[in-house]
Amino acid sequence: MAGGYMGKLLRVDLTSGRCVPAPLPSEAVLRKYVGGIGLAMRILLDETKPGTKATDPEAPLMFMTGPLTGTSAPSSSNLAIVCLNYDAPYAVATGHSHGYWAAYLKHAGYEGIIITGRASKPVYLWVDDDKVEIRGAAKVWGKDTRETERLVKRELGDEEKISVACIGPAGEAMLHGASVKNDRNHGAHKGSVGAVMGSKKLKAIAVRGTKRVPLADAAGFVDVTKRWDDSIKAPRKPGEGAPAVGSILADGGITRVYPYVGQKNMVGCKNYTDPLWGIGYADKFAKRAADSWTVTPKESYNCSIACAYDCTINEGKFADFTASMCGGGENIEGAAAMVGIDNPDEALALTDHFDAMGIDSSVAGALMGMAFELYERKILSPQDTGGLELNWGNFDSAVQLLNDMIAGEGFGGRVLAKGLKEASRLLGKEAEASVLHIRGGGLNMHDWRPAWSVLLGQIVAGAGVCWQGPGVDAWTTEPDLGYTEFGTPMVPDGKAEAVAKTQAKKLWEDTLGVCWFACWGVKGVLDYSSKAIALATGWSDFNRNEAMLVGERMINMQRIIAIKRGFKPKDEFDISDRLTEAPSAGAAAGKSIRPHLEHMVDEYYHHMGWENARPTAATLQRVGLAGEL
Repeated sequence: MAGGYMGKLLRVDLTSGRCVPAPLPSEAVLRKYVGGIGLAMRILLDETKPGTKATDPEAPLMFMTGPLTGTSAPSSSNLAIVCLNYDAPYAVATGHSHGYWAAYLKHAGYEGIIITGRASKPVYLWVDDDKVEIRGAAKVWGKDTRETERLVKRELGDEEKISVACIGPAGEAMLHGASVKNDRNHGAHKGSVGAVMGSKKLKAIAVRGTKRVPLADAAGFVDVTKRWDDSIKAPRKPGEGAPAVGSILADGGITRVYPYVGQKNMVGCKNYTDPLWGIGYADKFAKRAADSWTVTPKESYNCSIACAYDCTINEGKFADFTASMCGGGENIEGAAAMVGIDNPDEALALTDHFDAMGIDSSVAGALMGMAFELYERKILSPQDTGGLELNWGNFDSAVQLLNDMIAGEGFGGRVLAKGLKEASRLLGKEAEASVLHIRGGGLNMHDWRPAWSVLLGQIVAGAGVCWQGPGVDAWTTEPDLGYTEFGTPMVPDGKAEAVAKTQAKKLWEDTLGVCWFACWGVKGVLDYSSKAIALATGWSDFNRNEAMLVGERMINMQRIIAIKRGFKPKDEFDISDRLTEAPSAGAAAGKSIRPHLEHMVDEYYHHMGWENARPTAATLQRVGLAGEL
């Protein structure tokens, strides 16, 4: 077995209760799919039928690492949770989380866990090096993600060296947007992976490991990964591009740089109805963080970035409350700004509540934002909402609405719990015109209408809607791909090519087992990451060209899965109107991607080597997937 791999997977059948180690595929297969989403999608293609649903017992739920996970590679913490997509039934779901869970699983001796079946009652899985148990979870079923993590660690008798990934009440209720949370500050959301976990009656997976990852050339590996880590925060010289995202967000950086989002009119707020409102919101958030909160950065395994943070509120009605936040701003916008909450303390508390319940704010927040807008426009009345007053900024109503969705009660449970497309259909044409979704899923919740390549990248993402091909209109550039200047945000030219290239690079990085923030915009990262793979595995001729080919293979695998499961070309444009309309104010006022979108998607297909939304035979041959369609 090549270095970088622990040699086995863990297969768990919750119906029978069997937990057995299974060998990895051959080295040739590993080199082709690497790990993470790659190896998982290969398993998904081989072991599911086209008619299988995400929540069928036989549908696999996979928790995957990569060959760099748990090593000296920077932020070598990426957990890829892969299954069939609960929101877009023809797609794969690829959620990502960080913290310590993936590294601890790797150190326990496994590349990943493949879970099938359905338990007859709530259970959790305990992986302690070679010891694997399925335990009863009755005591934690119904508990939120924070309490579940605490109680499982207490039961297992180790508060420090165990990591717990779990669902909250939203996952138990199988809500759209349900997430899997771990290590308090981290979680995987996209494709509603928590709902799939809930369908299996699996509450949590606890892991602890003591092994070391074998490396073909340990000394060389340590050297290249050290240079890689140094490059993340290295200052840029003129002509080298913008700072990398890991540099921008380091040490809880969103609490400092958030005003930039507001200035660009990219705060996802008030259901996308008032871009200018987001300027004051972002400024107020950053000022409150500087003046009144204690911000404590929280790193992941071998992470020098520490974008996640704990935030203690020191005064007011939430005094002494500590929120455990991830590293970006999308979660705060989805939970709070989308319903017009501009009190920073309330925004922090509500976002933490979303995470405790285990639900993605880009889904639940978009549902709530739609409802608040309809209420403000008097399309919904107190009689419709069960007496809830859904005026912009009503914190108490927002909390109650979310709780009702999870409990299946009231307006929230009767309507919003149905998910973005069905809830808007139930509420009528005005709701369908104002809801935010792409193929039934919640997009990463900034307002991307002023950044067309990011928006296009969300639209053509192959795993439902998620971060894949961000282009270069916002946050950073990609010097390794030849992009050292930001694109012109609202001009269609060049967007498709930038999305195709950045998508291939990003999906290569999703196979490695490292955090994307250790890669996004980092100068030299294609050489560092491909060299790290070569030194870890002993594949001495592995280089950046092969790395990008792996990324292209991932894009095509996603499309193969979708086509086999019923994807049609029209599904590419299953996008809510609000998302593609021209904003009323701000940088993108009067400018809409809509007239250009069909041409931009066709251009993306051209760069991918696709015709009529599907890979050609020549493209499949070139990327090593001949005969898959």
